[in-house]
Amino acid sequence: MVAHLAEIDEVDDGREPFRPIRQHFGITSFGITAWTGRAAGDRIINEHDEAGEDEELYVVQSGRATFELDDARIDAPAGTFVFARPGVRRTACAEEPQTTILAIGGMPGQAYEVDGWEIWAPFNRLYLEGRYAEAADGARDVAEAHPEYAGLLYNLACCESLAGRTAEAIEHLRLAIDKSARFRSFASDDSDFGPIRQEPTFQALVAG
Repeated sequence: MVAHLAEIDEVDDGREPFRPIRQHFGITSFGITAWTGRAAGDRIINEHDEAGEDEELYVVQSGRATFELDDARIDAPAGTFVFARPGVRRTACAEEPQTTILAIGGMPGQAYEVDGWEIWAPFNRLYLEGRYAEAADGARDVAEAHPEYAGLLYNLACCESLAGRTAEAIEHLRLAIDKSARFRSFASDDSDFGPIRQEPTFQALVAG
């Protein structure tokens, strides 16, 4: 398969626009996404550290970016590779309009696990705006069509919890944990599950 970057539809999840390269090609062995800052100063890569999770290689495909890795600032013109290990705090901002960064990642020592975050992304704006019931309604239909994605089920459960849909939230969380045990530890201290944290069935799920 061959595709030009511009042929992959851009997705806006309420943060910065991205092109889901992994999903477009159906790649299952590693994650790869293209993120674009439309204007100079736009934050392309949100600050995060991937603690205990992925190591990531960033490639500046076009434009120019500034990366921050912990306390280090890195000037990164097109063609620059920037590698960040799990636990290293990272972020990147565009220094030129239409700066695009490829992010390639995977968890050290483990097979890559597709969790469906790209499919969840269109509903993330509703989640960020506090429109939890609307996000849950849309994501539920997608989850029914793609029950293989644990991350999609987990995010659906978060929205259902916040929308007061206790039974649905617990069921979708159970399905997410059945597919990937790592979501058990995520749920144990996720504030999105505050409304249902005292439910015995929730407590049993996160206790394992």
